[in-house]
Amino acid sequence: MNDKKKIYYERGTEELKLKNIRAHKLVREFNDSNIEDSTKREEIIKELFGSAGVSPSIEHNFHCDLGYNIHVGDNFYTGYNCTILDMAEVRVGHNCMIGPNVGIYTAGHSIEPKDRNKSGYGISITIGNDVWIGGSCVILAGVTIGDNSIVAAGSVVTKDVPANTIVAGNPAKILKNI
Repeated sequence: MNDKKKIYYERGTEELKLKNIRAHKLVREFNDSNIEDSTKREEIIKELFGSAGVSPSIEHNFHCDLGYNIHVGDNFYTGYNCTILDMAEVRVGHNCMIGPNVGIYTAGHSIEPKDRNKSGYGISITIGNDVWIGGSCVILAGVTIGDNSIVAAGSVVTKDVPANTIVAGNPAKILKNI
């Protein structure tokens, strides 16, 4: 499901700037849109994201890098203040719920200090079907979260989460099977 391929990019290139500006304009339009106009909000998300299933629901103050690397299934929901750094693909299955203040980060940088700020990498993230991610969680690059799993609030997910499990903590560890 997740090939964990590293995608390298050079910061500050004109092409990357233009892609980022496009995303920022759409994100601003979405965040400034009338909360009661669900049709318009869904249209913006479908233009911003690479793909979106039926009934995506995203609360106010959403942010992303590029947008087109984000793919969500049917009945996707995320709470307030969600940030998705999508320098690589983020794939989210059907019927997923994400709590407020969650960060999903595909992007990273070299541990070597020389030229660290000039380039970076992205590693894709995959979130299965029927997953619930609690508030204030962080999902790091390269992680796959299996179907039906729960990530408890405040967790930092650094490694894959098997299907049908509950994980919690920093770093997140398996608490129990569902």
